[in-house]
Amino acid sequence: MLLKLSGEALMGGLEYGADPDRIAAIAREVKRLSDRGVEVAVVVGGGNIYRGLQASASGMDRATGDYMGMLATVLNALALQDALEKEGAVTRVQSAIPISEVAEPYIRRRAMRHLEKGRVVIFAAGTGNPFFTTDTAAALRALEIHAEAILMAKNGVQGVFDADPRDNPDARFLPEVSYQHALEKRLSVMDSTALSLCMDNGLPIHVFNMDDESNIERIVSGERVGTVVSA
Repeated sequence: MLLKLSGEALMGGLEYGADPDRIAAIAREVKRLSDRGVEVAVVVGGGNIYRGLQASASGMDRATGDYMGMLATVLNALALQDALEKEGAVTRVQSAIPISEVAEPYIRRRAMRHLEKGRVVIFAAGTGNPFFTTDTAAALRALEIHAEAILMAKNGVQGVFDADPRDNPDARFLPEVSYQHALEKRLSVMDSTALSLCMDNGLPIHVFNMDDESNIERIVSGERVGTVVSA
């Protein structure tokens, strides 16, 4: 499986930055899954760090801002790696941008070999290209490593709704939704490029609330949690 963690999912109650307690709780759940024999890869976002930089990035060239965001994901990946290793997990961080002092370069076959050996692989720096989100990186990496599902961790949201529940109190929760419907209605599953990739390759997406870290194991155990996006 591939777990997609938004940067916001790492914030806990903070306005921006990473909450050590939240990261430690996520690390415990991932380690528990790994101990069960599940091959776990993780893609992390950078919104929690980049949110603090948005004022300085205002008016900046889009590509430059995207590269800043990629570097933010590397910081989150290293924080998660540290938390996982404190739990006794064996991990590797692979970066789409070469940073050889702190991470391996992304090499697909090497990543798959790590997973086969029971290591948790954390993919950082998105796709390595501007104009592509970490959602797209998650879909791309999941397909490359032959993941059976993507788990999309949301911050404070139960799953997918037919409208934004923060703006519309009458928004209806959707336990199941098709790729096509999500694309046509622009539902907040993931960006359209990532969603199209999943649709074209039949990769199911589980959208769930990260406020309860045990949801990860419940989904892997076959329980219906949050929203399932499929054909």
